[in-house]
Amino acid sequence: MADNTLWVGVLTAGTAVVASWVTSRGTARAARIQAQTAAISQQTDRIRAVRRAAYVDVIEQAQRMGDLYWKVTDAQGDPDEDNRISVLKDLRLRLRDEYSVLRHRVAVVDLEGPQDVATAAHRLRRATSGNYRALEAMIGGEADASQRFDECYAPFWQAVLAFVQSGREALQRAQLPLSDDL
Repeated sequence: MADNTLWVGVLTAGTAVVASWVTSRGTARAARIQAQTAAISQQTDRIRAVRRAAYVDVIEQAQRMGDLYWKVTDAQGDPDEDNRISVLKDLRLRLRDEYSVLRHRVAVVDLEGPQDVATAAHRLRRATSGNYRALEAMIGGEADASQRFDECYAPFWQAVLAFVQSGREALQRAQLPLSDDL
């Protein structure tokens, strides 16, 4: 009987050691997976926040430029030619400064990505050139420059809306990536 008790004791102890080892491996693996998941989640949240801020900066800058475009349109109606030209020259300088800021903010979006949003940002940036050329022509006294300026506003605004849509879709796509290890 003592022999059976010894074997049962050894078997029980061996089973306990193996069970403990399996449990510790499982616990370690679960802790590793939890740490990886938390790190991925934090990284995803950080990227999403940085991208969102970059997108908002471009949208705000486009709005500033749009406001100046409206001021150009208002200035076109000034019957005093000297005053109109003076106001248009001032607006041209302000638009040049605002374009510089837009160009910088588009470059940030280009860095932060993704590519489809960066492409939309560059389209938005390029959509400002028609307005600027028409403004130059208005200052130069070209007869149809005011009409060309007004016609450039719709494509500019469509580029703004396309950028907003592209940014929204990119932020919605930003999901927690699944790891093969999970």
